[in-house]
Amino acid sequence: MAELSTEFELRAVKFSRLTRRGILLGLSMPQLITASIAAATIVGALYVAGAAGLAWTSPIWVGGAAATWLPIAGRTAIQWLPIAGHWFLRSRVKQTSYRRRLTAPRPVGTLALPGDAAPLRELEDPETGAVMIHDPHAQTLTAILEVTHPSFILLDPIEQERRITGWGRVLATACRSGRIARLQVLERTLPDSGTGLASWWAQHGNDDGSWVATTYRELIERAGPAGERHVCTISLSLDMRAGARAIRAAGGGMTGAAKLLRQDMTTFTAALRSADLKPSTWYSPGQLAVMLRTAYDPAVATTLERADAVDHVLGRGPGLGLGLGRVLADAGAVAVTESWGMLRSDSAFHAVLWVSEWPRSLVYPGFLSPVLLSSGIRRSFSLICDPIRTDVAARDIRKKRTGYISDAQQRAKIGQIEDLGQTVEYGDVLQQEADLTAGHGLLRYTGLLAISAGTETELEAAVSAIEQAAIQASCETRRLVGQQAQAFTAAALPLGRGI
Repeated sequence: MAELSTEFELRAVKFSRLTRRGILLGLSMPQLITASIAAATIVGALYVAGAAGLAWTSPIWVGGAAATWLPIAGRTAIQWLPIAGHWFLRSRVKQTSYRRRLTAPRPVGTLALPGDAAPLRELEDPETGAVMIHDPHAQTLTAILEVTHPSFILLDPIEQERRITGWGRVLATACRSGRIARLQVLERTLPDSGTGLASWWAQHGNDDGSWVATTYRELIERAGPAGERHVCTISLSLDMRAGARAIRAAGGGMTGAAKLLRQDMTTFTAALRSADLKPSTWYSPGQLAVMLRTAYDPAVATTLERADAVDHVLGRGPGLGLGLGRVLADAGAVAVTESWGMLRSDSAFHAVLWVSEWPRSLVYPGFLSPVLLSSGIRRSFSLICDPIRTDVAARDIRKKRTGYISDAQQRAKIGQIEDLGQTVEYGDVLQQEADLTAGHGLLRYTGLLAISAGTETELEAAVSAIEQAAIQASCETRRLVGQQAQAFTAAALPLGRGI
């Protein structure tokens, strides 16, 4: 018993820092180009015209130096160039606004989504009834399922550590597959229509007309619409390029890809059950349609939930009930307008934050509870996990180790002081190598937060509250300006999209 207690003792963990290492002396390729232009201009001007030439060419070398080292909102000026340039180009060709053409026919199987999600196609698996989303550009095929679990923060430490170990085995399974392109864990809040509380009271309550029963019933009626519920989904994306040979063996084309993804779905579901998680059936086209519709139009969420409750009470099956919002071809937004720092779609304003820094100090599981349990805010949190094959991860780690050692030797030659942050990053690389040797999988994580509100003023207040909650969770967040539409697709929709 003592050994079991020690094995599942709750342990603190430390996240790796976001690497800042460049090609040479911490500089990236664009920074090296601008720095080289500035240095060549200075040398050439001094050689040709002396001090006068240096003065005449000052706009060039000063601009190059500023683009290389001038920090602006956490990034250097040269790092802002592609973001600002892409935003300017999209603004000029009017790609920052979307209006759906209601009378124009659309190709069969399309999702009618705005922006770079427009090429996505749907495929319904004939065997499982699950909807599979095909991305022809990224060559991925994605399936979605909902996962339920007990409240993690209410569990005792031993049970928490046991469940963390089980989730680690799930991630290791995805890494060992070699053909899983991405896992997306999406946790979102939805307004509660009150149907759950009312149903519970109707089944278990004793409405005998007494003062206590009347007060309890009125409390349920008032508290239900003001409450919220949490829904967690996991999206599993198949890499069709990595599985090309297996797809050809399974029949080729989308049929073979669907068969291959079906095998991964079975394996993944078994791994989730072994981790004491309760997976639902894989999402059907109607379920995905409701999820997409409520992401772009949050005001309709309560109406759709009540329609489902009516169908359930009346015993109406698929195709026999109201069926509101369950047509996937019509689930996209009607109108979308993107600005530099936010997105407006149908009935809501949205803003997407990027978790730019995870906790640098030791933290215990559940450290994200201030963010995930913030009440009164409509938000979606996406944890995008990109598994890396073991051989690729080992090669990447060796490359990073060689780069850090070479940079340290170069800094020693020129007399530059060793930065403690670079030493910590090198320690993270060594820890990753140790974990990989121990049999753990290596994944790249991206955390995104999509906040929604009815007005722009409410949105800014909600963003401020989430930023403060992130600080309590020892995380740093940044608003993804200039790319809100793409970021919203990745953060709020379970389509396995990256950014």
